[in-house]
Amino acid sequence: MADDYFEYRHTVGFEETNLVGNVYYVNYLRWQGRCRELFLHQKAPDVLAEVQDDLKLFTLKVDCEFFAEITAFDELSIRMRLSELGQTQLEFTFDYVKVTGGAEVLIARGRQRIACMRGPNTNTVPSRIPDGLARALEPYSAQSRTLVGRAA
Repeated sequence: MADDYFEYRHTVGFEETNLVGNVYYVNYLRWQGRCRELFLHQKAPDVLAEVQDDLKLFTLKVDCEFFAEITAFDELSIRMRLSELGQTQLEFTFDYVKVTGGAEVLIARGRQRIACMRGPNTNTVPSRIPDGLARALEPYSAQSRTLVGRAA
């Protein structure tokens, strides 16, 4: 069975740590954004073309809960899942897993809510989630669900 998450692998660098030597909190949010960007690049390139046209993906809310510290050269797996798919908004969850040899430890968990919008900056309005994005996200749903109003 395939994993139900999109994975971004990351090795922590010195520039991502603070004076104490652990990872500075803002980097977890950067990694959420990077994971989302790589997902679009690898799994939904047609949506990237829409972003270059007039689609806007507004981040409405982000959060991250921390369970353990990590330091430079720790290996991470950032695992993105779709937790909610609405008409114009969607929400992702992110598990930050430290990978050492065969052992995995959950070190943080995050969430991100996104709204799809279209139009010029002076008149941006909510827009339906593009079908290409909904299809690309289907394998990464945190739970099995039927996509209401969309062809499977």
